[in-house]
Amino acid sequence: MGYWLLKSEPDAFGIDHLKGRPHRTEPWDGVRNYQARNMLRDQMRAGDLAFFYHSSCAEPGIVGIVQVVREGYPDASQFDPDARYFDPKSSSANPRWFRVDVRYKRHTKRLLSLAELKTYADGPLADLPLLRKGNRLSVMPVSPEQWEFILALENR
Repeated sequence: MGYWLLKSEPDAFGIDHLKGRPHRTEPWDGVRNYQARNMLRDQMRAGDLAFFYHSSCAEPGIVGIVQVVREGYPDASQFDPDARYFDPKSSSANPRWFRVDVRYKRHTKRLLSLAELKTYADGPLADLPLLRKGNRLSVMPVSPEQWEFILALENR
């Protein structure tokens, strides 16, 4: 099983939006970074778990857990000229952008803020991509050890 962190702005699509969707499931679409695309397309597997992270808000942090329920497939918005994420250089024969489907599992017991996570940047979360300077990816891997450590923070 793989572990991930998925970032979204809560005003655009937050954890409560996902929870309110039919079957609590939604495509994770709109990713337009090649490194993140490669993870969606090549590495994420059905059954993998991910932290849902609210970004670009008053208090960014981990707010929930989701599960990948469909592996990478072409993001349909790249083909729609009226869509926000339309890409005229992409074609159905050679899609550039991929997405996965995720399902809401649960909210975290409390917000695990970026500020709190940073307090462990010189320890158990030293290699967490979220804490690397300049990392703005919306999809990033989390090691099994980091996953367990972050889960344990819920109860502190």
